[in-house]
Amino acid sequence: MSLRCWWLCAVLSVSSLAVAEDFDVKAHYTKSEHQIVMRDGVQLYTVIYSPKINGPGSTSKKYPMLMQRTPYSAGPYGAEEFKKPSSMAPGAGFLEAGYIFVFQDGRGTYKSEGEWVNLKPMRTRKSDTDESTDAYDTIDWLVKHVPNNNGRVGQWGISHPGWYTVMSMVEPHPALKAASPQATTFDPFVGDDDHHNGAFAMMGLEWWYMMSHVSRQGREILKPDVLKSPLPPLSFTTPWAYEMYLNLPPLSEVNERALGGKMTHIWQNIVDHPNYDEFWERLNVRKTLRNVKVPVLNVMGWFDSPDPYGAEATYRAIEEQNPRNKSVLVAGPWEHGGWVRTGGKLGDIRFDSNTGEYFQKNVVFPFFEYHLRGVGQWSPPEALAFETGGNRWHEFDQWPPRAATGKNLYFHADGRLSFSAPQEGGNANDSYLSDPAKPVPYTSVIERKASPGYMVGDQRYAYARPDVLTYQTEVLTEDMTIAGPIPAQLFASTTGTDSDWFVKLIDVYPDDFPQDEKDPQSAPMGGYQMMVGFEVMRGKYRNSFAKPEAMVPDQVTPIRFEIRDKFHTFKKGHRIMVQVQSSFFPAIDRNPQIFTDIYRAQPEQYQKAMQKVYRSAQSPSHVVLPVIPAGALGKP
Repeated sequence: MSLRCWWLCAVLSVSSLAVAEDFDVKAHYTKSEHQIVMRDGVQLYTVIYSPKINGPGSTSKKYPMLMQRTPYSAGPYGAEEFKKPSSMAPGAGFLEAGYIFVFQDGRGTYKSEGEWVNLKPMRTRKSDTDESTDAYDTIDWLVKHVPNNNGRVGQWGISHPGWYTVMSMVEPHPALKAASPQATTFDPFVGDDDHHNGAFAMMGLEWWYMMSHVSRQGREILKPDVLKSPLPPLSFTTPWAYEMYLNLPPLSEVNERALGGKMTHIWQNIVDHPNYDEFWERLNVRKTLRNVKVPVLNVMGWFDSPDPYGAEATYRAIEEQNPRNKSVLVAGPWEHGGWVRTGGKLGDIRFDSNTGEYFQKNVVFPFFEYHLRGVGQWSPPEALAFETGGNRWHEFDQWPPRAATGKNLYFHADGRLSFSAPQEGGNANDSYLSDPAKPVPYTSVIERKASPGYMVGDQRYAYARPDVLTYQTEVLTEDMTIAGPIPAQLFASTTGTDSDWFVKLIDVYPDDFPQDEKDPQSAPMGGYQMMVGFEVMRGKYRNSFAKPEAMVPDQVTPIRFEIRDKFHTFKKGHRIMVQVQSSFFPAIDRNPQIFTDIYRAQPEQYQKAMQKVYRSAQSPSHVVLPVIPAGALGKP
């Protein structure tokens, strides 16, 4: 999954304050390693941790099984090497309660046989295999061969392991009684991992490089020390990602010219399918979710950069196609996988409580306890969501909340934002020069790998640039809460024939906002411009992802898209800001601003373009805020 290089290590070594690192896994659990044979003869490496007779939950004769299938290694490998407590389970309580924990290297990765296919589509012939059949065959073997299991299995995972979890729900084994896909992928061309509305998530390059390594032919003989650290380091001549990616050759030539030809077909698939063709259509999981009967706990983060779309889209698809399914959505103030940590802070923004610990203790642990062990109560709301800005949890009977009402927030002259529509006639607009040679950075921080905090980062560095348009409201006289997706409606033109259009929604703090008294090293927050959310539309895909169209130079063109779901309160005394720009580099690749196959664009094809955003009565650019009344916020 792309755009994941900076958080991958955090996911692979899950760190949770609520799971005590001094818990002695080796003293309480036995470990066994197996090669489980799938229906086509391929063997998948599987690790099983079982409670010892005198271990946790030993008064019970039978234990439920909790499984994670992953392309990121089921290790550590070897009978005497045990996982850290914090990487064993989705949260607090599981180790002490006593579960049989199962970890499996996905087909074609690390020590499992076969060929790895990223987001392998569902089989079209019953005689074929896919990730659904691999999950089924694994569970079937487990319930028949693992001693002292109670015949109930739960599956969970974050990111790609979350997608594996979704696949297990499609044609589930009867023993699969609960599933929790977390930060999963739904459609990698539209809103997850590889793209944002067709714009390529460039910083996923290291992920593709790593996955090419761990899924290559001959990986079965990788040495143990290589398995522990599977990614041979890339040669970076600069610690600044912006400069490094700017100096790369065209994407179609990156493999041979910059990476020694080490990338496999999984990278070539990206280059060879620049538009939404059958290749990408088959990776959209919507059609596979028509008969989901397993209880599902969907988990997402408001500030998840690689997968802002998948979890909520998966939840919505289940709801629409399986109205009787016991599916729940949990959304919190997290980056990718942030709920397995404390969740009290992201970047400079604090949330006044350990939201990850709350989720682990009060949501995911009771979910699996109820469905796998029959213990406790599980009567959740349809949606449990954390309100950023107000810093409170709320319960809803649907998501987005039915009380949310769209209010148009219009662009005006002199950088003003107002709920009143513009009255100016003609072609009233604001303009800027977009130069691909000097793209707008995604962050002001000089770093090789992006920290997740950039998703809420201070946007004043962009505010100061001449190639970023900024609009803001007057100081708010009362709180304003939004809940749901934020449609953006631009009327724009370019002197080129293609262009990217980014819209950022920002919460501007008062100039006198105090610094955190408990942390004198914290960032000064007076005037802070917190990014609440952003999204991009690649201009040539404005009407169709499958059939790109050139933009007509200097012609006013509607550009419509959505900033993904948010739940945020702009507090009294704050301002609401919107920024518009044409690059966000290298989080998103550069657009050469001519109509072409960008993956194969040569350096000389990148051209400057004059961009205009219109704000007239005839062409009223605006965003639509899903405003929810304070009295309809749901049970806190």
